[in-house]
Order: sequence, then structure tokens, then C-alpha cells
Amino acid sequence: MLILLVNTPTEAQIETVMARVREIGCKPHLIPGEHSIAIGITGNSQALDPGIFTSLDGVSEAIPVTKPFKLASHDFKHAKTEIHVGSVTFGPKHFVVIAGPCAVESEEQTVRIAKAVKAAGANVLRGGAFKPRTSPYAFQGLGLEGLKILKTAREQTGLPVVTEAVDIQSLELVNEYADIIQLGARNMQNFSLLQAAGRLRKPVMLKRGLSATVDEWLMAAEYILNEGNEQVILCERGIRSFDNFTRNTVDIGAVIGLQLQSHLPIIVDPSHGTGRRQMVIPMGKAALAVGANGVMVDVHDRPKEALCDGPQAILPSEFSEMVATLRKMAPATGAHLVGGLG
Repeated sequence: MLILLVNTPTEAQIETVMARVREIGCKPHLIPGEHSIAIGITGNSQALDPGIFTSLDGVSEAIPVTKPFKLASHDFKHAKTEIHVGSVTFGPKHFVVIAGPCAVESEEQTVRIAKAVKAAGANVLRGGAFKPRTSPYAFQGLGLEGLKILKTAREQTGLPVVTEAVDIQSLELVNEYADIIQLGARNMQNFSLLQAAGRLRKPVMLKRGLSATVDEWLMAAEYILNEGNEQVILCERGIRSFDNFTRNTVDIGAVIGLQLQSHLPIIVDPSHGTGRRQMVIPMGKAALAVGANGVMVDVHDRPKEALCDGPQAILPSEFSEMVATLRKMAPATGAHLVGGLG
């Protein structure tokens, strides 16, 4: 249920409503808007009687919310969410470009590529310190050493860092070293990890699960939001289908569908979505065209030597061309590339 308050309610009125929500065993969520304040309710096992709240001083209206994902839905929050990471903004009319190597292999390699993508127009540096792999014999990442390398790359380029946490222990480390915590496809429904990330106050990038529906994805985001962390960025990274021509199937339609249902920013990962470097740039352009709030791409200057996902990494020169093209496209979409001229 969503409780709409009168214009400019007093602190006493707000607290009275929130106290009433707690009295019935539910959890109140204060939702400040540009011109009004609302209070969302979660934790109820059955429909609530609006009269419980409309009789309270300061309440304008009580609206039932039927979607299972309440905090992530437009019913709870009509305005689009903006998430600020340093000078970078994820949200409406912004298009963020995230780039870097799939895996942190060494300090020299990571800093070298970080400087290249920064020069080409990247806004955020990506790089995996912890790598959950299908095979136990594949490169699993450098762990803490990799996080320290990413910190060095951030210091030398000024780019904020996004990297993946794979369990509670790594979550604590990533929270210490990174600017954005990534929760990958394999952990989309690791509910204890989602809740732990929700108790932090750092932006979380939540990738879509390998075979997850949009509703399941939003319910996963709900776990984070329900713990009080409102800084959730959704990432479409492709889902499995019957066709193996591409690594996954990038669901561009889901980007549009999510924007109709949710206020959370959404970006696209065409590298993991396709697994083919020849398809990364066209899919990046498609992401901008349908209104995504950014892209995240793998960039490696020596892809044949890459320890992880070399076939999907584009060269720094190709990345530079991609950013230049996106800058030309951006005005037609009503968006602009963060930190750029678009």
C-alpha cells in the first residue's frame, strides 16, 4: 500500500503514520517527492484496509499496490531514480559508459587499459577481482590483490570502479574498495547476499539471472531495496535461449518494459550478452536507442592473451569509435553521455 500525505505534512503527522504502520507489524518506507511525500508499506501478508490510514491526520489517500515488487515499482515511486557516483549520474537523460577488462590480470594490464578507456570517454571502470566461473579450473580472479589494483587504477585515472562480489566475505571487501558493488547473474537470487548488500549504503548493480524473468529480476532488486538501500542499478546481460549463435540473448525489449514498470535505472552489457566482439558496438547503439541509462563493455588491448572472455572484448580503438558514435546518437534520444559533449 502507498499512503499519500497532504502537501507539506508536519514531522508529527509523518511520524504518526509511520508509527501506525509499525503497530500493525509492517515496515514503513518514507518516499520524498519533488512536490509531495508518500509512505510505502511492505511486510503485509494480506490486503490492508485503506481506512486504517485515511483517518489519520495528514493522510490524503491510501492506494493499494498489487505488484509483488513494491519498492521497485512505479506505483511506489513515480519519479525516476537518480544514483550519483562521484560526478557520474545513473538515471533519466543520462547515458553512462562503463568499460574495462573483464578480469583484473595485473596492475600493469589494468592501469594500462583504464587509461585507454578514460582517454576514449569512459565514465566508470569495470574489472573483475572475483570471477565466478563455470569451470573450477578457469581463472577465478586475483581477489583482494585485484581490488587493490583497481584502487590504484582509480587513483591514476579518477574513474569510479565497479566490480563483483560473489559471497558475503567478498562483499565486505568490495564495499571497502569499490564505488559500485556488482552482483552477477549467478547470484541474482542469492537472497542472503542481496539482503547483505541492501544493508550497505553503496550503489549496487544487479545483473539479470541467466534464465530470470523480468518479474523475478525486480523481486531480486526488492530484497536490496527492502533493506534500505535505494541505490540499485539494473543490468541486462542477456538470458539463455535455444539459440547458441550468441553467448546469450540480449533482451532489448526488457529495457523498455522495465522502464514502464520501475523507476530504477537500467543499463545493458552487450559483451556478456552476445559473447562476440563484432556485436558489442551495434548492441551498445541499440541500448542507447531504446532509452537505457548506460552500457558496460569489456575492453582489452590484447584479447588473445586475456585470462577471461577475450572473444567478447573490443580493442581500445574500437571502444573509442563506439563512444564517438554514441555521442552523435545521444541528442536524438534526448540523452547525453556523462562527461561528454553529447
